[in-house]
Amino acid sequence: TARAVNYSKWYNDVIRVTGLAEASPVRGCMVIKPWGMSLWDRIRNDLDARIKDHGAENAYFPLLIPKSFLSKEAEHVDGFAKECAVVTHHRLSQDPNSATPNLIADPDAE
Repeated sequence: TARAVNYSKWYNDVIRVTGLAEASPVRGCMVIKPWGMSLWDRIRNDLDARIKDHGAENAYFPLLIPKSFLSKEAEHVDGFAKECAVVTHHRLSQDPNSATPNLIADPDAE
């Protein structure tokens, strides 16, 4: 696929043909292979240095958030809320009496 015709498909073709990553059995996820991870590390380190040159600091946000947080971001999340992973079980069992709320894989987490 030509880059000018369909950038997204071109990008995925490049990743597939070069073997930088492969599809994961989990929908929407991928396994980044060592060569791909090496490239990603270089890109990330370069961008990190450039951002820090402007005085920014790194922060970490959790992958899992309470389901109630989605309502606070309803407009932002509306387009892909149906694609969010919901954690409803822990320790390989579901406790209907648990007060622990369902957790969502934060759509903004990467």
